[in-house]
Amino acid sequence: MPRLRQVPKAEATTPIVASMYDFLFEGRDPVSDPGTWTGSPGDWWTVFALVPDVFEHAVQGFALYQSPNRTLDPVLRELGQIRAGWAAGSQFVFSQHSKSLRDLGVEEEKIHSIPFWTVANCYDERERLVLAYTDCLVYGHGRVPDELFEGLRDQLGDEAVLELTYISCLYFQHAVMSRALRTEFDDRGDPVVEVIGPEGASALHPAQP
Repeated sequence: MPRLRQVPKAEATTPIVASMYDFLFEGRDPVSDPGTWTGSPGDWWTVFALVPDVFEHAVQGFALYQSPNRTLDPVLRELGQIRAGWAAGSQFVFSQHSKSLRDLGVEEEKIHSIPFWTVANCYDERERLVLAYTDCLVYGHGRVPDELFEGLRDQLGDEAVLELTYISCLYFQHAVMSRALRTEFDDRGDPVVEVIGPEGASALHPAQP
């Protein structure tokens, strides 16, 4: 379960929330009868509905990146989004944008190779530049070598680089929020915990009899 309260259909009276609930959940109450057509629980929507103007702002972001006004190639956009999700450790963002790449006709090898793209031979030069740039945004917090940036700009143009930067960072944000709030497929405990040893075990010396 997510860490914050979910908003049931009866409380979803704001027009934007009510319309998205009807569209996504087909008249069901998403709290008592969860699930979306992608296989996710849908609790991102029910948690963000707690603050309708934040909900609306996020939905506008989804519309923005899919707008026909975008200069950026949709496949390159999705490569930035999926890599941002993987690099930030969000199973939800990674999983959803695996599906989006598949919808765009991207071959399975490229989707499968996202975690180890640096040693995969299936990406072309533009795709490798996008993936490297996304790593600089997520891992480097925007620290990008000039040579990488110039190569990316030469391939994409200024407008597309700005769109890639904005959308990839937006999905880095979504990945972080999803993990913090434990929504959707990010409702997982931290895997890094102590493995309890036998009674009296010490890392410094053998257990005493």
